[in-house]
Amino acid sequence: MTNLSEALSILWPAMIAGLLVSLSHVPMGQQVLARGIVFIDLAIAQVAGLGVILAHTFGLETLGWWTQAAAVSAALLGALLLTWTERKRPEVQEAVIGVLFVLASTAQILLLANDPHGGEDLKDLLAGQILWVSPQQLTRAAMLTGLFLIAWFWFREKIGRVGFYVMFAVMVTVSVQLVGVYLVFTSLIVPALATYRLDPKRQLLTGYGLAVVSYAVGLALSTVMDLPSSPVVVWVMAGFGLLVHIAARGKASLPTHPAAT
Repeated sequence: MTNLSEALSILWPAMIAGLLVSLSHVPMGQQVLARGIVFIDLAIAQVAGLGVILAHTFGLETLGWWTQAAAVSAALLGALLLTWTERKRPEVQEAVIGVLFVLASTAQILLLANDPHGGEDLKDLLAGQILWVSPQQLTRAAMLTGLFLIAWFWFREKIGRVGFYVMFAVMVTVSVQLVGVYLVFTSLIVPALATYRLDPKRQLLTGYGLAVVSYAVGLALSTVMDLPSSPVVVWVMAGFGLLVHIAARGKASLPTHPAAT
């Protein structure tokens, strides 16, 4: 970075991307943890990525609407499959999620096997390109995040299992293209893990705070240290998450004051 203004011009869009991902993924992550389907995001993210790669294979523009439609369609098919298996075979749901993840991941490798840029495409899908998000991506993500927040906080009790999986598929598809698979998984699971010992009324706000601060600190550190942003944010969020979890455990172990009972 040559100067502060140039650094900020790159970091602000990335920070907005992190904020948008956090707004949807923190509450979804709490639900995923409660349902015991922790690896669903990895599976759906890989299925969405497979849709992007299929569109790319047929010559469609990476950020074009047809590519987005392909990614969302693939993710929705995966989500509907998992809805069906959760209803019919709940005892093996986690195993089915794992198989779906492996199939989607290996399908990507096969499709990109003869592509000279295949390795770079896979790297971008996993680690993401958070520093290079476009205004078009942010606008699309902001609109969908707004719709998600309305549906989640006002109509969640009415959407049911299918509605949850559909919303999950759509939001993960958008987020993977913003920040990559690694940060999608981290943003979903780390805040949920860090805060599950807290009082339910504090879990969401604490999770939001953890995610947003982690993105800010991680992006700043990656800039100062000249390291890839996504892995740095992942490690920062894991570290902060551990501190929050330890603090929450300490509070949970304290005896309840008689006056509070």
